[in-house]
Amino acid sequence: MNAVLRFLRALLLATLLTPAATVHAAAPTDPQAETMLLLQTASGGWSKHYRGKAVDYRRPLSAVERDALRAPGRKDDATLDNKATTSEIRYLLQAHARTGNPAYLQAARRGVSYLLAAQYPNGGWPQYYPDRSFYRHQITFNDDAMTRVLELLQDIVESRDEAALLAPEFGSAAQAALARGLDCVLATQVRIEGLPTLWAAQYDEVTLLPAKARSYELPSLAVAESVGVLRLLMRQRDPSPAQVAAVEAGVRWLQAHRLPDVALERVDAPEQESGRDVRIVQRPGASLWARFYDLQHQQPMFVNRDGVQVAQFAAIPNERRVGYAWYGVWPEKLLRSEWPAWRARWGVSPHGAPAPAVQ
Repeated sequence: MNAVLRFLRALLLATLLTPAATVHAAAPTDPQAETMLLLQTASGGWSKHYRGKAVDYRRPLSAVERDALRAPGRKDDATLDNKATTSEIRYLLQAHARTGNPAYLQAARRGVSYLLAAQYPNGGWPQYYPDRSFYRHQITFNDDAMTRVLELLQDIVESRDEAALLAPEFGSAAQAALARGLDCVLATQVRIEGLPTLWAAQYDEVTLLPAKARSYELPSLAVAESVGVLRLLMRQRDPSPAQVAAVEAGVRWLQAHRLPDVALERVDAPEQESGRDVRIVQRPGASLWARFYDLQHQQPMFVNRDGVQVAQFAAIPNERRVGYAWYGVWPEKLLRSEWPAWRARWGVSPHGAPAPAVQ
């Protein structure tokens, strides 16, 4: 018995004298996730820039940079632009699944709380929050900002993949925010002469009218972003008649405004200031869509940096022709395969209404 007591006493002393770090091994870490923890702002979101450059989570931070990021009073420039915030939330959830590190899950939770706080009562999201300067307060589909938020919230509602970790805490709130967001999507489908068309890139958050952002981003129909919105509506498990009608109207518009038998060609052009150029060439069987279409005649719209609309693509200064995606093929896959499969799944008739049930 004495031997047993001596053994237990020795074991207790050894435990008390052993540093805590060796008793409870530190959670595994992920270098990029660790940088995300440091760059998360006070509001819970993330910026797209760090020290004037696009954020690169693969670049290790110096000790000086880490200390500066931990300092109080840091500028809060959290945004949804350029995939910011939604991408970090998803990465942190994946990092938590790989490592089990609770700090990553907690940061993702803060990120979702940020998204819920940033939503307007009418269901839209601004490009930035809490910063409301310039056009940052506008409801923003540009670069799929709002669409990505709704996709993430729907993943939480559906407990999809790593987002299932957030469902117990945020499921109900995410469901409500998703419903408001989808209502906003339907409310912002632009009508021209009474007919529903596509979506604009930005909207006034009060009037829900298409709004201007950068000087060359005038109120207009935005094709690339509208394709993302249509995919979001087509993802709904039990689409409402209004959602079905919105999809059908958007697809009809894309079909009607396809530019047939043309393609985009990038060429060397030593005579141009950039040394490069972009031109539209004839190519049988190919298709293009302009990035923007005007709100009056629904024709391709091109704008220079001064905010002046020009009549022809070739009239845009060379720097703007090669430095911006004025044309693209964004709707191709949606029209070729995704939309027909969606129609078949939900029994949508050619007129956009659910087909009658087969007796």
